[in-house]
Amino acid sequence: MSTRLATRMSRLLNMVPYLLAHPGISKPEAAADLGVTVAQLEDDLNQLWMCGLPGYSPGDLIDLAFTGDTVSVTFSAGMDRPLRLTSTEATALLVALRSIVEMPGMVDPSAAQGAMAKIESAAGAAARSRTGAAGDSELAAPAESPVTATVRSALYRSHALRLVYYSASRDTVSERIVDPIRVMLVSNHSYLQAWCRNAEAVRLFRFDRIDDATELDEPSRPPAAALHEQNALELFSDDPALPLARLLIAPGSAWALDQYPMTNVVVRADATVEATMRFATVDWMARMVLGFGSGMTALEPPELVEAIRERSASALTAYRRLDSGSTVPQSGSIGDT
Repeated sequence: MSTRLATRMSRLLNMVPYLLAHPGISKPEAAADLGVTVAQLEDDLNQLWMCGLPGYSPGDLIDLAFTGDTVSVTFSAGMDRPLRLTSTEATALLVALRSIVEMPGMVDPSAAQGAMAKIESAAGAAARSRTGAAGDSELAAPAESPVTATVRSALYRSHALRLVYYSASRDTVSERIVDPIRVMLVSNHSYLQAWCRNAEAVRLFRFDRIDDATELDEPSRPPAAALHEQNALELFSDDPALPLARLLIAPGSAWALDQYPMTNVVVRADATVEATMRFATVDWMARMVLGFGSGMTALEPPELVEAIRERSASALTAYRRLDSGSTVPQSGSIGDT
């Protein structure tokens, strides 16, 4: 069975119990709840008329009643309850819930723990044994840090926040007032997306870099334009106000492309990668490049290249002082990075 047919089959099997629970619901409301268009809903309803018990005589077929733009089930042919989760489906859902509850701010840990307990109870021992988590439902909900709880509370109540935040790109700690928008998961880290009143722009604040959070007794008022989904990754956008570094990355260090917001990526014939990256301060960028050793070379701008050379020379001098009897190369890849 194709994925499309399987999806429709699941929708049809759950549609009758849904309509029984919502008698007289309008087609637009039902379509919105079921995640389909009104035209698709009408097509599904027509298909349901042809379903029923074996024998398929008129009295055994599912019967529907329409009044204006509303629909009700007058005969369900025994399809009164929605499908139960299979053991595999319950296992997948439990694993997903356990993963997301470990991400700060993504969900209320107590609510997630309650949902897991209900799923385990409904799915039985099979799902619990497959996840290796028998008895997890009896454990206390994982502790939530005060910072995370404060951020979630402000977001839920639409209040502004005062944050003390460590900015890795600038290697500084600052205090700022923000208007929370949503919590996001990016590259296995949870972020608060908010309108930063200091920067007057949308910013992402990684939860594990928020040193302190205070919920303010004033409403959150992010500009309407900031609520658009395309602003979600503003932190990683190519800000032309920041200086641009041109980097040469060795094949063994290409994983850096997944960890840092690099653009204009070009793979050379020798498998090295050339890319560009915006940075806030020369000091921070020089430390990052030096951390890769010979795996990364700064090509531009000149002030970054010079800063790396000076740091490399200082490091080599320190090594010579530690072991004056050994021969230390006068130049090398570290000095050229």
